[in-house]
Amino acid sequence: ESRERLSVCSKVCYAVGGAPYQITGCALGFFLQIYLLDVAQLDPFYASIILFVGRAWDAVTDPMVGFFISKTSWTRFGRLMPWIIFSTPFAVISYFLIWFVPDISTGQVMWYLIFYCMFQTLVTCFHVPYSALTMFISREQSERDSATAYRMTVEVLGTVLGTAIQGQIVGNVVTPCIETPLFIGKTNSSVAMEELNMTHDTGLLTDTRNAYMFAAGVIGGLYILCALILSVGVREKREASDLQSDEPVSFFRGLKLVMNHGAYIKLITGFLFTSLAFMLLEGNFALFCTYTLGFRNEFQNILLAIMLSATLTIPLWQWFLTRFGKKTAVYVGISSAIPFLILVVVLDSNLIVTYIVAVAAGISVAAAFLLPWSMLPDVIDDFKLQHPDSHSHEAIFFSFYVFFTKFASGVSLGISTLSLDFAGYQTRGCSQPSEVNFTLKMLVSAVPVGLILLGLLLFKLYPITEEKRKKNKKALQDLR
Repeated sequence: ESRERLSVCSKVCYAVGGAPYQITGCALGFFLQIYLLDVAQLDPFYASIILFVGRAWDAVTDPMVGFFISKTSWTRFGRLMPWIIFSTPFAVISYFLIWFVPDISTGQVMWYLIFYCMFQTLVTCFHVPYSALTMFISREQSERDSATAYRMTVEVLGTVLGTAIQGQIVGNVVTPCIETPLFIGKTNSSVAMEELNMTHDTGLLTDTRNAYMFAAGVIGGLYILCALILSVGVREKREASDLQSDEPVSFFRGLKLVMNHGAYIKLITGFLFTSLAFMLLEGNFALFCTYTLGFRNEFQNILLAIMLSATLTIPLWQWFLTRFGKKTAVYVGISSAIPFLILVVVLDSNLIVTYIVAVAAGISVAAAFLLPWSMLPDVIDDFKLQHPDSHSHEAIFFSFYVFFTKFASGVSLGISTLSLDFAGYQTRGCSQPSEVNFTLKMLVSAVPVGLILLGLLLFKLYPITEEKRKKNKKALQDLR
């Protein structure tokens, strides 16, 4: 056991590797929709296609990368680390090009679609092996749980960095909006609107575009730095996964075994709906703060308050799940968001109340970040006990969990952006019709609350209690 203990330095270096995915994912999740609509000035219909196809493609690449990882032979750098190292520079380049507005009259939609899908593929080549690395740093469950807590703290800190860098750099530049003219409906209104658009396109909008590119450059630099720290500071232990041979694993046979494992299906189904709730909130919160609450110049600070609160409460949830069990932590942590999601749309727009709600909601976001990654290793251990002769399926477990959540996220974001289009969303408008504000309220409150309740109901079926988890741990030790 002492040989399997990880030093604090190793845990920190391992945890730092989780930051790039969260920094870029948070920046894209919170800002890409409003960027495509109000800065790149795409039609909401095309923006919805980009968001849906990009997320759906991202979901498809996870099991594909999981397949290729399962076929990868061990090298002197490990089996997973080469994927992380070689994907990094290309991921950074494609990420930067997402936030660049090309000077072309046609083809903008294809530009964003290509580079968004390219980045999602490359970041998957980083994150799937990194997620599976949890099972290769130690055989001790307590050490893996501790490293996961370090990782979640850094990942939530990564969301803070993503929100802060993107939000503060972009927020310091005033994005011009267009007042809806009183003469809408007259025969010359379209001509007037076109002239108004051309007037507002100069000056401040150029500054906004430059701010987005500068933020992308800073985030890209952090991505490279974190990848270097991970590759230098973490040693991938072959014996930690109990591999006995170099025989290639049958991916499809492994996939069949994994998808027939009841505990895994129940876990990912429950987290599918709860994760979807927070992704819907993430994707639409910037628009909700800007238009429905009227805090156009404050939304980046409200997002920062949510992420800071989440970061500070990760250690609390780590203590809570150790003291009361992971399943109890799911019910308490994720359900605590419900009253605040209701409160933010029921009360009149008030900045102080909004900040209080943001801090309280961040506590629940922390639980939603920590718990899935803390519970997946328990499911893998349970699988190993039932299939002791089956090895190297860790990447399949992690990649398919991410696949289901990302695919559902793509569908939800596409539908939510289409809903805004049907409601009459005005690109770069200083205000929006009442139908758009009502739609935004549904997308950040009613729908997420319903998804959270459904996810918590499904968690009743999850079979790995604290008692069973301890029995599995002892049985694995005896088996080894």
